Amino acid sequence: MSIRVVLVDDHPIVLQGLQHLFERQADFEVVSCCEDAATAIEAVRAQHPDVLVLDLRMPGANGLDVLRTMFNERIPCRTVLLTAAITEEQVLEAVKLGAAGLVLKESPPDTLVSCVRRVHQGEQWIDQDTVSRAFRAVLDREAAAREASLTLTPREIEIVRMVAQGLRNKAIAERLSISEGTVKVHLHNIYEKFRVDGRLELVLCAQQKGLI
Repeated sequence: MSIRVVLVDDHPIVLQGLQHLFERQADFEVVSCCEDAATAIEAVRAQHPDVLVLDLRMPGANGLDVLRTMFNERIPCRTVLLTAAITEEQVLEAVKLGAAGLVLKESPPDTLVSCVRRVHQGEQWIDQDTVSRAFRAVLDREAAAREASLTLTPREIEIVRMVAQGLRNKAIAERLSISEGTVKVHLHNIYEKFRVDGRLELVLCAQQKGLI
């Protein structure tokens, strides 16, 4: 029987990457993909997944808010938190609210898949090394955000955030009242500065650097 999962991340490109990751596994079934907390809660209520893979940092209601709602409503679903950085207080609250797994976004994809499998089996995947790396990631993220803000222009940062929202070049150009060619030039410069190749790598890099 397949492990039924609901995936939650507010960045469409990352969410699509997660969907492809789990759909490639023979023992998983992705029953819903959600971009915000409210949709995630509704999906869990309706789909009764085995495991919820939940982004911690989202605008508005975040991953902890989802956990609080599930805890208060006594919704039985094992949860794995996925995050670029997390504080000690957030780890403690997440565990109290029933989170069974914690994976950093810097981890290899196979780590997340293994974590979800073990959480589904009733195990917990929040070891001390992961927590320690999470705390270091907070400091690294703050330093990287300062560095990125010096590396990119305000317009380039704006474009990075629009890419993370899933907007294509034409839509970005219309929002910024510039030509599509200018958007392509900006993206080329951003790729060069971050040494990435493509939109997905850019979004993941921007998350790690605290830009989105």
